[in-house]
Amino acid sequence: MTDTHAQTQPTGQAANDQAAGDQAQTWRDDFSRVLSPVFGSPQLDLVRGQGSYVWDAAGKKYLDLLAGIAVNVLGHAHPAWTTAIAEQASTLGHISNFFTSPAQIGLAEKLHEILDLPAGSAVFFSNSGTEANEAAFKMARRAGGGGRPFIIAIDGAFHGRTMGSLALTAKAAYREPFAPGVPGVVHVPYGDTQALEAAINENTAAVFIEPVQGEVGVRTHPAGYLTAVRELTTKFGALMVLDEVQSGIGRTGSWFAHQDPEIGEGVTPDIITSAKGLGGGMPIGATITVGDENTKLLDAGQHGTTFGGNPLSCAAGLAVLETIEKDNLLAHVAEVSDWLKAQLAEVDGIGEITGKGLLLGLELTGAADGQDASDGAVPDAKAVAARALEAGFIINPVAPGRLRLAPPLTITTDELAPFIAALPGLITG
Repeated sequence: MTDTHAQTQPTGQAANDQAAGDQAQTWRDDFSRVLSPVFGSPQLDLVRGQGSYVWDAAGKKYLDLLAGIAVNVLGHAHPAWTTAIAEQASTLGHISNFFTSPAQIGLAEKLHEILDLPAGSAVFFSNSGTEANEAAFKMARRAGGGGRPFIIAIDGAFHGRTMGSLALTAKAAYREPFAPGVPGVVHVPYGDTQALEAAINENTAAVFIEPVQGEVGVRTHPAGYLTAVRELTTKFGALMVLDEVQSGIGRTGSWFAHQDPEIGEGVTPDIITSAKGLGGGMPIGATITVGDENTKLLDAGQHGTTFGGNPLSCAAGLAVLETIEKDNLLAHVAEVSDWLKAQLAEVDGIGEITGKGLLLGLELTGAADGQDASDGAVPDAKAVAARALEAGFIINPVAPGRLRLAPPLTITTDELAPFIAALPGLITG
């Protein structure tokens, strides 16, 4: 008797591919069964990372050009980072906020150093960027002795999804399901100094602003705008809060984006918020007050977090900053960025390139799939990103017609070259 069942079974590589596909489907079924649906269905089941690359459950390799959304600044499994975490875990993992640790103090001291903070400045550690902004929001409520009901945010801003940070975030689709939300936030048009002048007054507690807006497609502000924010907040006694959650920790080729004269225009903010790259993959946020007066906006007991300043996260953060410094990664970012932007400028279908360093936005131009360019249609960023993923490149369709690149700061031009070569085909499909 012929074993027809055996004849239909795949063998060799086909069998391996089917097994991997079956395993991936099982994991996705498990994901939908046990995890919250807020992120939708995962695009990949990732099992390993090394340097600029990650691998899925089937063993397929991907060049990671998003780095956990600007988080994995040293890439994946960097030895300095993994060693710091392992050594810290072997001695002290968690201690609560009743105590401190050498890792917490060391990381705070390093932030003071790289920001050249004046005496009286301070760092408050939390667990994420949105929490860092929540702390700054509470400080803003205390500005001017309290009693200032309004906080200004900029159109296009993204400051997080917890309730205070959400109120600062511009996208109505994020805020409206949770109305009425936190009151008192006024959104002003992007880059419009006159609108800012009309909105700010003695009742304004603070202006929150990202020196580089990431979620809207990666854009800096028009020349002179940050200077105007600083002048107007000083005039009316309001705080200037710089959200550097995405743009900080070497991402633009400076420690923080506002330290780049072309971006920050030499302004000194009252509060800086940081996260993402600070932990290099470990969860940590920081709210940094500049000067004694701003540090005193919160008294003992007025804010807190159980996990803030966790020794593991702080050890990871200190390893990140020390490695960036030791390996001269700020200069490396600038060099790779210059090469990358020059290469991208030659790619058909890429228009304006925004951002700086290794935080770049790419405008897609030309014809969409099956459409004539004269129709004014542009390629669908989500479709381009999907094709890129299939080809082994992780990129982010951050806005309609725009892609975001935020690779590890350690990435090389040799690693980027295959992506540049593939990009024209990914755009046209």
